[in-house]
Amino acid sequence: MSYYHERSKWPQFHWDSEKLANPLAAVRHRQGRLIGRMEGLGFSLRNEAMLQTLTQDVLKSSEIEGEILDQMQVRSSIARRLGMDIGALTPSDRNVEGVVEMMLDATQNYEKPLVAERLFGWHASLFPTGFSGIHRIAVGSWRNDERGPMQVVSGRIGKERVHYQAPEATRLDGEMNRFLEWFNASTQIEPVLKAGLAHVWFVTIHPFDDGNGRIARAIADMSLARAEQSPQRFYSMSSQIRKERDAYYDMLEATQKQESGDVTPWLLWFLNCLDRAIVGAEITLATVLQKAKFWEAHSTANFNERQRDMINRLFNRFEGKLNTSKWAKIEKCSADTALRDITNLVERGVLKKEAGGGRSTSYVLHDQ
Repeated sequence: MSYYHERSKWPQFHWDSEKLANPLAAVRHRQGRLIGRMEGLGFSLRNEAMLQTLTQDVLKSSEIEGEILDQMQVRSSIARRLGMDIGALTPSDRNVEGVVEMMLDATQNYEKPLVAERLFGWHASLFPTGFSGIHRIAVGSWRNDERGPMQVVSGRIGKERVHYQAPEATRLDGEMNRFLEWFNASTQIEPVLKAGLAHVWFVTIHPFDDGNGRIARAIADMSLARAEQSPQRFYSMSSQIRKERDAYYDMLEATQKQESGDVTPWLLWFLNCLDRAIVGAEITLATVLQKAKFWEAHSTANFNERQRDMINRLFNRFEGKLNTSKWAKIEKCSADTALRDITNLVERGVLKKEAGGGRSTSYVLHDQ
């Protein structure tokens, strides 16, 4: 099996601009609309949306590779690094801290040049013990292929299927120098297309022993941040790729095995996947937008601090049922005070009683 990186024209990628024009315009329109809606929110709600998005991005990028991280650890790590107040923070292990550090460096420092030392730092943060599973790997440096050629393989032992074989380790200095020079240079390539091209180019070189997919997706996110000229993330490409993982790997394999350097099919898939990611973000962030709509409608309402806090908690996926005793415990007040707070909100149409009565009476937000 031969690969495009073995051809004399590598890496002279080309694509059909006419075929990409409509999907690119649709993505750019949806991108702008989502960012505009988010910018209309208050500072705290915008931070909440970004925290939710970044948490999903970290979780799903790792999940694509079969690694499951603890959601609360990821959320706490991001909040701590961005200085967001989310109450009690969950301690994070070093694997979580490393993935979060890489993702935030890519998206929050998108304007800084991408150089080899920076990539080595990302790689070291992904593998703080120097091991991938039970295998020791070269960390913070390009792979050396001492255990044989770098291959992407599936299937059980004895019946393996080789999906891809990367360039030899002896080529990596030259290949990565060329890639990084292109990535950092000003080009006429539309920035969103550059994100898709950077993704496939990097993962085709496959310069590390492990972590290439996660780093490729971080590079794509960095490029998308450059396209938007903003560190604020309100959609997660990795979340959508996770949903379409089989198609993602199939498209990468097909692109790496083609002979001409035509990346039109890959870029079409990338644009459509990005479009679906933005649509998905609008659904995922519906709670944040609903909360913003509520507070806008009640901008002149006189709620006390306990009531404001509890309304926000109810919008944030409140665990269990809200009753008088739970209100009193959370807000550190007497049961009588809790009942007065709740009764006031019911009378104002903010809360409504759920089915049941007496001690079992519980409350939810009234349909807004």
